[in-house]
Amino acid sequence: MAVDPARFVREVRSEVSKVTWPTRKETLVTTGLVIAMVALAAVFFLAVDQVIGIGVRALFAAGI
Repeated sequence: MAVDPARFVREVRSEVSKVTWPTRKETLVTTGLVIAMVALAAVFFLAVDQVIGIGVRALFAAGI
């Protein structure tokens, strides 16, 4: 099996030209949505952690 680097490069260029690249606006909107979802998840898990922490402290304070 012979390896032809020039053919490989041509095939890669051909495949890359078929890719539909996102516009700048699409990239910015998607990035904003990802950042918003990460922030929302962080707030959610912070709240859940605080509730669980309160429950555990109450459990140990009761001496159970």
